[in-house]
Amino acid sequence: MKKFRFALVGCGRISSKHIDAIKNIPDAELTAVCDVIEERARSCSEKAGLNKYYLSYDEMLKNEEVDIVNILTPSGLHPEHTIDIVKKYKKHIIVEKPMALKLSDADTMIKTCDLNSVRLFVVKQNRYNLPVMKLRSAVENGEFGRIFMGSVRVRWARDQKYYDQDAWRGTWKLDGGVLANQASHHIDLLEWMLGTPVSVMAKTETYLADVEVDDTAAAIIKFENGAMGIVEATTATRPVDLEGSISILGEKGSVVIGGFAVNKMETWNFADQSKEDRDKVLKEYAENPPNVYGFGHIRYIEHVIDCIRNNKQALVDGLEGRKSLELINAIYESAETGKEVELKFKPRRSKLGN
Repeated sequence: MKKFRFALVGCGRISSKHIDAIKNIPDAELTAVCDVIEERARSCSEKAGLNKYYLSYDEMLKNEEVDIVNILTPSGLHPEHTIDIVKKYKKHIIVEKPMALKLSDADTMIKTCDLNSVRLFVVKQNRYNLPVMKLRSAVENGEFGRIFMGSVRVRWARDQKYYDQDAWRGTWKLDGGVLANQASHHIDLLEWMLGTPVSVMAKTETYLADVEVDDTAAAIIKFENGAMGIVEATTATRPVDLEGSISILGEKGSVVIGGFAVNKMETWNFADQSKEDRDKVLKEYAENPPNVYGFGHIRYIEHVIDCIRNNKQALVDGLEGRKSLELINAIYESAETGKEVELKFKPRRSKLGN
């Protein structure tokens, strides 16, 4: 069976997750890595067990046989790199979250991939967490009855040293604030569970970090089905991370998934469920396998291979990845204007990407 050949563009913090995931997939192999910072490229290459590295993706893609390119560069550079690689080399793309900062850039990425007959996949690996998959099943099967509220909380610690690692961190043009960077996965999950958002009211602040973007945000979202969504996100938790969680409340039951990254089933209560059934769920879906590093990324890249090989619909393609980006832009639009913002909308005051 054909092995799919991967190449990484960008060798920052997240690259280790991609390297380890690819190593653990029999149908995948990492062919090459590149980064404009030679020390990072060299270190990434050594970790991957490769005997060379590149300082530009043009040089890499001209010299290596590659099927899929993983874009792991700063968020604000995702569109430029994706569009250029697709136009020149016609490679399938996996792009880390968020897929872009500007909605117009996301639209161009989607259009470019379509015109060049390549697939675009946006990384949302937390959808594959075992507790999250069980929650999604309960939502799809109507086990909650009417869902009236969902909330996500991101209470993480990112000190000044974190932001000072790279010049792009904490900037509107290349990074975005806590919502675009740290909380984008959680906002994606909230939308996945509750459906289409229709309006949002939000506030953002910068409390503890010396950066131009926000480090703390809160938003109230109204969904098409009438449910209310709450987003609470901060990187100003001290001294260490507390949680990354999602709660779903319905007329027939309540579920809370906590842990550092929505990876631990904490509450599974339904009115028509016996204690035995509840305990069984809490045991079987307690958390991701603790001995499998990068569990979600493994499952995600396996899914990408299956979609390409068998021409299947992707769980998170460009259009699906755009949904959470639109909501995040709407949250920032509300924070800037002090007004409730209706979706769908055209960003006018959102600072993302500017």
